[in-house]
Amino acid sequence: MVGLKSFENKYPKELSGGMKQRVAIARTLINEPKVVLMDEPFGSVDAQTRNSLQEFLIDIWRMRGDTIIFVTHNVDEAVFLSQRVVCLSSRPGEVVREVSVNLGFPRDRTSMDFVKIRREILEHLMSNKSN
Repeated sequence: MVGLKSFENKYPKELSGGMKQRVAIARTLINEPKVVLMDEPFGSVDAQTRNSLQEFLIDIWRMRGDTIIFVTHNVDEAVFLSQRVVCLSSRPGEVVREVSVNLGFPRDRTSMDFVKIRREILEHLMSNKSN
């Protein structure tokens, strides 16, 4: 399921950051949770690995249909992965905006619709920066 069959006999120190993230996702999904909470899971990997992990997560989600709550500060990542983006205020964290992401899959980060949603979220965040 996570594409690491050929690494089954490797020690954790022999795995890349992306591989470790795939293992963490597999470890979570093995318990068949109804809701998965992911808090900045791809923050420590390079951009190319992050994109690969995002595609991987979408594939898993489409295959299993789990509810995933994904916390990120990366607007592109939020739009790419989500059906809905919830923007929170800082201290106390309250919902200040909710944006539906009505884009099909596979998603194209360069499409006009993607860029429009991204811009809407960024403009909202920047206009409320002092709050």
